[in-house]
Amino acid sequence: MAVSLYQIAIDTHDAPALARFWTQVLDWKVLYEDADEIVIGADENAMPGIVLLTVPEEKTVKNRLHLDLAPDDQDAEVERIIALGARRVDVGQGDDVTWVVLADPEGNEFCVLRPKKSLTD
Repeated sequence: MAVSLYQIAIDTHDAPALARFWTQVLDWKVLYEDADEIVIGADENAMPGIVLLTVPEEKTVKNRLHLDLAPDDQDAEVERIIALGARRVDVGQGDDVTWVVLADPEGNEFCVLRPKKSLTD
């Protein structure tokens, strides 16, 4: 039996705002929207996507799972994403790492890596 990664779920208080942020970061689009969830992706047939789920509870601790983004130009991408509403965060990564830790407008951490050519690069 085969399995593939379908979508990543992110809990949120303001799904429309977070959808706008992530569609701008990833150059994706909104594929589906109702009162409880918004699905975004590059295309409806390009998996995985992200589903933003409206929940009542606040984020309280560091994420146990996060997204890693691999840009062509790390510095330029960090500045672009910060201009979209992200902020730098310290999760204990130290000064000697090759990635930058940011948080989206609701505080979900993610990393902007140096340029990558493969999953083991």
